Amino acid sequence: MPKITPRSFPQHAFETLNRNGLPPVLARIYAARGIEQPQQLETELSQLLPFVQLRNATLMAARLADAITERKRLLVIADYDSDGATACAVAIRALRKFGASVDYLVPNRFEYGYGLTPEIVRLAASRGDGWRPDILITVDNGIASVDGVLEANQLGMQVLITDHHLPGDQLPDAAVIVNPNQPDCDFPSKHLAGVGVIFYVMLALRAELRARGAFLADGKEPNLASLLDLVALGTVADVVKLDSNNRILVQQGLQRIRRGRGCAGINALLRVAKRDSRQATAYELGFMLGPRLNAAGRLDDMTLGIECLITDDEFTADQIAAQLDELNRQRREIEADMQQDAWVKLATAVEAEELVTESACSICLYDPSWHQGVIGLLASRIKEKFHRPVIVFAPGNEGQIKGSGRSIPSFHLRDALDLVSKRHPGLILKFGGHAAAAGLTLLEQNFEDFRAAFEQISQSLLTPADLTRVIETDGDLDDAELNLELARCLAECVWGQGFPEPSFNAFFYVENQRVVGEKHLKLRLKKFDSNQRYDAILFFHTDLLPPRINAVFRVQANEYNGNTTLQLLLEHWLSIDSLTT
Repeated sequence: MPKITPRSFPQHAFETLNRNGLPPVLARIYAARGIEQPQQLETELSQLLPFVQLRNATLMAARLADAITERKRLLVIADYDSDGATACAVAIRALRKFGASVDYLVPNRFEYGYGLTPEIVRLAASRGDGWRPDILITVDNGIASVDGVLEANQLGMQVLITDHHLPGDQLPDAAVIVNPNQPDCDFPSKHLAGVGVIFYVMLALRAELRARGAFLADGKEPNLASLLDLVALGTVADVVKLDSNNRILVQQGLQRIRRGRGCAGINALLRVAKRDSRQATAYELGFMLGPRLNAAGRLDDMTLGIECLITDDEFTADQIAAQLDELNRQRREIEADMQQDAWVKLATAVEAEELVTESACSICLYDPSWHQGVIGLLASRIKEKFHRPVIVFAPGNEGQIKGSGRSIPSFHLRDALDLVSKRHPGLILKFGGHAAAAGLTLLEQNFEDFRAAFEQISQSLLTPADLTRVIETDGDLDDAELNLELARCLAECVWGQGFPEPSFNAFFYVENQRVVGEKHLKLRLKKFDSNQRYDAILFFHTDLLPPRINAVFRVQANEYNGNTTLQLLLEHWLSIDSLTT
């Protein structure tokens, strides 16, 4: 059973924020998220960290400026997720504005796998249209592509790497590497998404071209702020930590979308998701647009998603968005079937005492019928249910299986895989990723050995306390604080990974409840300590709740029939029927 606990916050930070004009409830919320001064909440572009602090950004800009001048052919090598797609779109749009000869190539995950592999390099070098690139530019990949860069060098193609993933023991022999997580990079924000890294490189390139007088002839300097909607989408969809720098990027991108200045593709994705661009938030980016864009890479080819983001034609964008929406529907159906299979596997394993989830510290599952493009989503669902690091595998090529993992806050997944690799040489063919998510490749015959090795590492690194899910909230609200004004205020802010959207908890009587839309529960709640009553909704739940609950909820401005009222969105609840009133 999860533990509900209020977030702690430094008293001095709360007092400073409150003294500078923030209401107590907002001061408490922000102090609990590491904000100590009001200036940390500013989201103007002037507050963005300068590109000169990002190691090698100016060096790469100089190389790209030379390439543009010399009319060299540039080929962007993208990743097949939302971050990679938006990063590719930013690179293509910006480089074309700067007059570059540029195209892109995104690996099909089922044929080539992730990153700049030697196979992808050879494919780039032998393009059927005769357009052989001089320079390869990676976006959201490349930091682990030692063999791929070697192949490119041997074929006479220069490689420029932009990435944000953690480097391994050996860096590729690329001409230039820009990655805030590479050794000796002092860039204060280590949490840039891949799209954020290439955006910074484009800022540096514009400055380099400006210094060379490239914009003097027509006096038209490209406005790179027009790319911030793409930067915001990729940053939120990749679930990187929203530090102060990333919050600026996301807030500025959302403002463009709300003002009707988003690109044709983002507007089309919002339309197909039936969302109002004027009220777009990080939720729409992460849970509406991101999955539809990712569906292309999961089930088909991310070329479709990239084309949606680089077209300026609304009709074309709408057509592609409809295709992405259909792919996302198919993805949901596949995922639902895989989830059902997974629950059966786990139940069977527990009954046979092969995998007792209460005592095991990790979960590894494999099924030869599972879809490689959806295993990451399944791993995330299982992780949420069991609060364990989870790796789910599906068939790959030539006797290999591909794994996608998701982890809990106290367990660094990539570092754990590194330990497995070092203690069991040859067991993992390749791996990479972050603290919270990682991917790897094994031989199918080695699955059971890997599961045992991963469990051994997990048991050595995790404690029973780590395996207890803790639901942190921002505490209770009094009647004066729990209002529509607070809901509207919070909706204007950027929330996400590392800067969680505020949630609260309180004891309620459940006075009325009914199923709406065949799959949601509509409730009327009364707080224990007051006579105030609130409308609430519990999505995707139809079983009736007990008469007394401890509820974790968010606040929302609910618009219906032209009226706007406060609504509580229940996220978790515990029965407290045993308590007396």
